[in-house]
Amino acid sequence: MRPPAPPPAPADPTRFVLVDTSHGGNVGAAARAIKVMGFGDLVLVRPRFADVLTREETLAFASGATDVLASARVAPSLGDALEGITHVCATAMTPRDFGPPTLAPREHLAALAPAGHRVAFVFGGERHGLGNADVYRCHAVLCIPTHPDYGSLNLAQAVQLVAYEWRQALGGFAIRPAAPAARLADAHDVQGTLAHWRAALEHIGYLDPAAPKKLIPRLNQLANRLQLTREEVHILRGIARRMLER
Repeated sequence: MRPPAPPPAPADPTRFVLVDTSHGGNVGAAARAIKVMGFGDLVLVRPRFADVLTREETLAFASGATDVLASARVAPSLGDALEGITHVCATAMTPRDFGPPTLAPREHLAALAPAGHRVAFVFGGERHGLGNADVYRCHAVLCIPTHPDYGSLNLAQAVQLVAYEWRQALGGFAIRPAAPAARLADAHDVQGTLAHWRAALEHIGYLDPAAPKKLIPRLNQLANRLQLTREEVHILRGIARRMLER
């Protein structure tokens, strides 16, 4: 008899855990930060407000990531929040003298991504960060490299940076394609525009047809350098047409 097949891997193998958060705005902004990087598993541990996930400030800062808030849950302890997780990364501004190794996110996450772990990123509260007891249960501590004289990051900013680095380690997202390039005007269109402008400039007295000098050849060189599009040619001819009407 064959052993039962293992359960399928979850679509989102990443969890973001916020411990002891005190500001609903940071919870909403964190939800927004993880959603734009394609994640959605958010757990709060001992938040200051029991209704933080539905507070007006939280929803406002989520800026459309209300589905992340709707599926988020509140856990009584970090242990409960880490159920099903196989690799835990704490975050801290400064290294501990004792505990798991402190690493830069890009260094650690690039090595972690191929391992297939269920990963949790744990963030401490706004005032004091993570306590030592919570840090000690983690496999690694992520420390975002900042300027040595000022390393203070807002909670949601830290979540955004870690979420970005983890998404990049997992392969990232493609840049959205740019709009199709405008069609360049061909030489015939450019010469027709220059002829139109010559007539308009003569009409307003700017160009003397008896002594044109090199004005039109210079305008021709200008047009060639600009690489005019067909839409730009239409604009220039429209201006010339209005000049001739006056």
